[in-house]
Amino acid sequence: MAALCVEELLARAEEPHRSVAVEKELELEFDLGNLLALDRNVPPSMPRAAGAQRESRLRSLARDNTQLLVAQLWGLPAGRAEGATGPLVAQLPEPSYRLPREKPLPRPRPPTRWEQFARLKGIRRRKRTSLVWDEAAKQWRRRWGYERAGGDPARDWLIEVPAGADPNEDQFAKRLREKREKVARNEFNRLRNIARGALPGRGLHPTGHQSRAELGRATQVARVSTASLGRFQPRLPKEPPAPPPRGGKKRHFEPLLGDLAAERSRQLELLRGLGSKKPPLDLTRAVNKQLREEDAQAAAGKGKKRGQRGKRGRQRPGGGKGPAGGKGKKGGARRQQRGPAGRKRN
Repeated sequence: MAALCVEELLARAEEPHRSVAVEKELELEFDLGNLLALDRNVPPSMPRAAGAQRESRLRSLARDNTQLLVAQLWGLPAGRAEGATGPLVAQLPEPSYRLPREKPLPRPRPPTRWEQFARLKGIRRRKRTSLVWDEAAKQWRRRWGYERAGGDPARDWLIEVPAGADPNEDQFAKRLREKREKVARNEFNRLRNIARGALPGRGLHPTGHQSRAELGRATQVARVSTASLGRFQPRLPKEPPAPPPRGGKKRHFEPLLGDLAAERSRQLELLRGLGSKKPPLDLTRAVNKQLREEDAQAAAGKGKKRGQRGKRGRQRPGGGKGPAGGKGKKGGARRQQRGPAGRKRN
């Protein structure tokens, strides 16, 4: 196998090199900004059966077009990159063809609170070096992290008690508590910036006061915006526990390759139901509907009986059952015989 490879390499080396001059019936259209070459010439006819011959012709056509494209690149203005010893770089012109994108352009990231404040105050960002001079150690040290300048733990073995502070208060614990609060505050601001970008129209503005409900809603949305949906996100201090997830009904799909007999029976049952003129009758549903109607009728009948009983038992304010509250005509006659003072008329 190795001998064949060596023989092929030797045979290819003995072949004469092809010329850089390529002739075409129609000149190619070039877009050097996109490194694009369009060949309008009709390709030579190639039989479908001859696979090796077809492959060699395609390679030859690609080689010729690439040679023409490279010749156009050598005609562009060029210069040396990184000084006189750098590689030769050609200056490409502006592309003439607008190629389509696979995905839309990314949306601009909304500015954070600090960026808005810096723009309002005219603060410019200056790049600081990672090393600073430590006067106590007399050497260059890192600005942050391990062995940073001014961060030697041996220097903090004594802390001066500020004026007006409790002398019995632990200043070391106070410093540690303030540092934790600062870290938590920075994390909260980071989540709030994420919430402002994730919820257009509900974002938290850099000025003004937000309610507790708005801050909580924005923090909750920012928490679940991670790849793990907030599963590994640490909780902030004094943050209420997260509500339990709502369990929805999960859809189950049949496998693509499974029991053919079961699938055939389901399809036949579906076709049988579509082809039948009468709709299928659900006995359980029909019986339940009939029972509900009977209960409703029975309840309506009981209500009517109770109303009739109430009408029979009610009496007039006068104590009688007549139209004037007396006991018929006799009661009315007796009342007419008496005067206003209850005396009997002559």
